Amino acid sequence: MNGDWLIRGRDGRLTVYLPSGEAVLCRAERGPGGPWEDVPRTVGGSQKLHPGGAVGQGTDRYAHLAAWRPTVRGESGLVHTTHFRPRLAPLDWVPIGHPDKQGERTGPPAVAVDGPGRGYVFVRNGAGRVSLRNQKVRGGWGGWHDLGGEDVGEQLAPVAAESGRIELYASAPGAILHWVQEGDGKKPVPAETLEVAVRPGTLRALATSAEHTTVFFTDESGDLCAWRPGEKPVSLLAAAGPGPVRAVRCVIEGHDCTVLAQRSSSGRVAFAAYPTEQEPAGAWWTESGPQLPSDALVALALDEHGEVVAATFSPSTGTLRLARRKDEPGLALTAWREL
Repeated sequence: MNGDWLIRGRDGRLTVYLPSGEAVLCRAERGPGGPWEDVPRTVGGSQKLHPGGAVGQGTDRYAHLAAWRPTVRGESGLVHTTHFRPRLAPLDWVPIGHPDKQGERTGPPAVAVDGPGRGYVFVRNGAGRVSLRNQKVRGGWGGWHDLGGEDVGEQLAPVAAESGRIELYASAPGAILHWVQEGDGKKPVPAETLEVAVRPGTLRALATSAEHTTVFFTDESGDLCAWRPGEKPVSLLAAAGPGPVRAVRCVIEGHDCTVLAQRSSSGRVAFAAYPTEQEPAGAWWTESGPQLPSDALVALALDEHGEVVAATFSPSTGTLRLARRKDEPGLALTAWREL
């Protein structure tokens, strides 16, 4: 799943969204802090989906999901659903079309949700540019917008700033591209471009202050870097492994910190934390838990108390594990528990 597949709902319960064959499954806590539902539920009814769905969440705590579905022979279209509360079933999938009007899949979707709670579905189109379709101010869906870009990578990293406006980061050969909304509900427009070589599939964007969003990426040398438009990129530390990093902000011992997690080259989950937007303070990895399969996904969220929760899921084995921050100084976690 592209995006934060472990999220906290309006009632404080955690939910995971997991790929499973031709479907997306959801599984939630029965109450804040657990225990968890015994059996996952299928999202959006019986609609068959292609692999590679996406999740986004707004400040209202509603989850928005998007995925490709097969339509006629040799063609696909995108669908969207909303999940209002973990206790409720998600809405049925709603078709939202194809960025090129018709054809096969053009790239994995990505989802963001703006301040008023409107969903934005981004996807690379057949021409290698970025396309967007979003919910309108007065309800329903607007048309497809071609946002531009050239030779854009498949992975797109949208984020809602603290203002509620949507920003988007994408990689291109030798660059990271950046789009911003200049007003509520308006189409994001190209902004600053950073000239840097990025390893594919390593972008992760996070709102880090009222003024900034930060995008994390791995450069060609293998360093995990952070960039805020208007500033120079900063190398944080060597990437723990080849896959994407996950990031979340939380308060640790009274300080606003950014926590990072990544599947390490050893197969375990590596964690690092540093004061938010203070990359020169330094960070270092600490590994946790058992060795995981190479396809294992990592997620981070905050529970009802604002404490860090980490999850891993391996599609090949179907194994879901969870660990929570202990009630003690630092970023110590409980033992990993298989759900």
